[in-house]
Amino acid sequence: MRTNSLTALLAAVLSISAILAVRAQPPAPTPTAASLPLPLWPTGKMPGKGAKEGAVEHAMTSRGDNVTRLTDITEPSLTVFKAPGTSKPTPAVIISPGGAYGLLCFDKEGTEIAAWLNSIGITGIVLKYRVPNNMDGAFQDIQRAIRLVRQNAGDWAIDPNRVGVIGFSAGGHLSARLSTNYDKSTYASIDAADTQPLRPDFTILLYPAYLSQGGVALTKEMRVNAKTPPTFLAHTEDDKSFVPGSKLYHAALEAAQVPNEFFFRETGGHGFALRSKAEINQWPQKCKEWLIRQRIL
Repeated sequence: MRTNSLTALLAAVLSISAILAVRAQPPAPTPTAASLPLPLWPTGKMPGKGAKEGAVEHAMTSRGDNVTRLTDITEPSLTVFKAPGTSKPTPAVIISPGGAYGLLCFDKEGTEIAAWLNSIGITGIVLKYRVPNNMDGAFQDIQRAIRLVRQNAGDWAIDPNRVGVIGFSAGGHLSARLSTNYDKSTYASIDAADTQPLRPDFTILLYPAYLSQGGVALTKEMRVNAKTPPTFLAHTEDDKSFVPGSKLYHAALEAAQVPNEFFFRETGGHGFALRSKAEINQWPQKCKEWLIRQRIL
């Protein structure tokens, strides 16, 4: 009996430990079934350059943090995660993962974000843009991406007037760049998709990088004006390298009287996405509330 009691006690302790371990882990959202990746460019028509000759797209060696990092991307694409449970046209958001323009954190800042968007009734579209060291190619990719989304809105049950962008770190820079430079295409027209508008209907920026020059002024490419899309920003004070850019971008939005919200907290660091235990982890709910106020949801 004593052996049985000890066995039962041990089983209970292990069960409780397992529960606590699960609770201690950040959620790992699962998006809806994805479409097959859609190439951004027709064969032989991609402007600019790809990865260096001979490089093959691959996942980088794990850093032990449960993040899939892709690099050497020469064939950019879109993967569509349709909002579940409805046949009506939904808003859509093009998701640009971060990675310092050297790689893409494809699950943490890509597919997991698509799952969150699905949970609030938005179709998430993960953009695999060209890396490494190819900012101009990446910008051509996001310009092509928003045009393709609008071109395919009917087939994908998307409202073409509610197409936004969300970006993380370098992907935040890319999304902000599109949001302030939508007046001119950076590549020659290829097909009918390239007649579609480049301006996002709304923008969501999470700890965007590279927005400022030395933390004292926005870079020249960040051309914020009254026509800049409504914007939601989230950043933390302890992201010392990049938070000055978000503050300056927010101030420029305010000066231009662009509807915006800046969700700001003291701690959380850089790269929190949906995995933070700090107070910044409230950003998804704050963003959802903002989207409702903007009548996007």
